[in-house]
Amino acid sequence: MAITRASDADRAADGLYLRRRLTNLVALSLSCVAAVIGLLFLAWILWTLVSKGITGIDWQLFTRDTPPPMAEGGLRNALFGSAVICGMAILIGAPLGVAAGTWLAEYGANGRIATVVRFVNDILLSAPSIVLGLFVYTLLVMNTGGSFSAFSGSVALAFIVLPVVLRTTDEMLRLVPAQMREAALSLGVPQWKVIVQVLYRSASAGIVTGILLSLARISGETAPLLFTAFGNLYWNSNIMQPMASVPVVMYQFAGSPYQTWQDLAWAGALVLTTFVLLISLGARALLLRTRVTHD
Repeated sequence: MAITRASDADRAADGLYLRRRLTNLVALSLSCVAAVIGLLFLAWILWTLVSKGITGIDWQLFTRDTPPPMAEGGLRNALFGSAVICGMAILIGAPLGVAAGTWLAEYGANGRIATVVRFVNDILLSAPSIVLGLFVYTLLVMNTGGSFSAFSGSVALAFIVLPVVLRTTDEMLRLVPAQMREAALSLGVPQWKVIVQVLYRSASAGIVTGILLSLARISGETAPLLFTAFGNLYWNSNIMQPMASVPVVMYQFAGSPYQTWQDLAWAGALVLTTFVLLISLGARALLLRTRVTHD
């Protein structure tokens, strides 16, 4: 009887092991198929982008402004506008994000207010960019007589930068060992100086990475700029006036019936994608270098 029970238990265990092996094999196969499908679509998108965009890459793309229909031109004013708007957005959103993240990590800790702030930040982090654009449109554009401007566009993009930098700064500072804080404070160093000279140095790579990733994200945003910076076919360096940007020009030119505009839209898409790729690679390289240094 005991031998029979043991053999039954062994057969049950073998059956369970076989089912688990089959389940694992099916799940692994489906995962591989999904990964291959995703890579194929990604390769298709990149091939289409490169094949259509490479023909429009030349010197006049960077030296001439957006042209009228059926004329030759470039994206100089749009590239300049994107650089100005994104740069101002980083200058507005990054310091606020670092300051708020520092307060959460060092002063708010796990308090009730800090929990509410993190929850609101998560909502802002996942909010559609067009909603942020409409908010800034109501806040700045409508209250100034319907005047679109590059400054309004940078404020809209700053609302996208802020939650990314805040979350990154909060997480990076909380990863710094508590022994470093205690050692500095035991020497009589004020807390603000501990934060600036000790904690920021330890978490600088992660914070900079968050800023770079937020820059990569806002560089391709179109919806907020349609309601704020609007666009401009001519060169403009006045931040209180409408200003061109690469995403908006792509949106306007890609759906036009003119081949020259379509070529410029594809070229702008290729330049923008290359910029985002370089920013992402730079952020990863910075993190990898920091890990190697700490190890």
